[in-house]
Amino acid sequence: MQIAPPVLRRPLPIALLLALACPATAQQPVPATVAAGEQGALPYADLADLVLASPVIIDATIRSTARIKPAEAPGLAPGAARLYVEVDAAALIRGPGGLPPRIGYLLDLPLDARGRVPKLRKQRVLVFARPVPGSPTQLQLAAPDAQIAWTPATDARVRRIARELVAGDAPPAIAGVGGAFHVPGALPGEGETQIFLRTADAKPVSLSVLRRPGEAVRWSVALSEIVDEAAEPPARDTLLWYRLACGLPSALPEAATAQLAEADAARARADYRFVLDRLGACGRSRAVTSSS
Repeated sequence: MQIAPPVLRRPLPIALLLALACPATAQQPVPATVAAGEQGALPYADLADLVLASPVIIDATIRSTARIKPAEAPGLAPGAARLYVEVDAAALIRGPGGLPPRIGYLLDLPLDARGRVPKLRKQRVLVFARPVPGSPTQLQLAAPDAQIAWTPATDARVRRIARELVAGDAPPAIAGVGGAFHVPGALPGEGETQIFLRTADAKPVSLSVLRRPGEAVRWSVALSEIVDEAAEPPARDTLLWYRLACGLPSALPEAATAQLAEADAARARADYRFVLDRLGACGRSRAVTSSS
């Protein structure tokens, strides 16, 4: 049985407000673009961060908002308002089971230049959230900026990330570099470097860089114990690219090459830098609150 949504004309219980409040919201700057509904196209890394942090993602239209009294909004940043937002859910992009057609959550927004709350009614949004135990009609935003404007392109990208994440061959989160070695070839400038990565679920991931005289330097990533020299580097704006570009340290740790001769260690460091350069910058534009 569905629980009827709360009546917005009445004050929400303090216990419910505390349950819905996002811990990351307290004293955090609130993105003005969320309030205005003018969120630009977020970089892939930002969307991936939100998808990974959100067990529930919905496509919805804002039905109504009600401002929470400051006394009932702990941790509210100066110059911001806390709203109770009710949305009509159009589609469940990620989440177990179904959802009620109408859902509520708390959202902090900056006041406009006149000190007023921006108008959100009828805006179509993507909501990245967590369920509230015992309250099926309530959600908790995964981050202060976890409500973004809906666009066809953003919707398509979010759905693609969500599909990649649950695929059987989904790449794991990178936890660090485990070790590296370099094997020089028979000819000057020839050689191969392998770099073994540590992952959150202990699945094997390794990088290979192959140099041969007269040929372009090749690199690839293996998601198993077997290294395929014919494998291609990951395409940009894919989950594997994101895991590497946003998860690898900025330099090869000294411990990874501690057992190598200096010449081999230097080549391993150079090859690691080569991989980072080819991956390019992660491109985040927002602070990360959590990931998986």
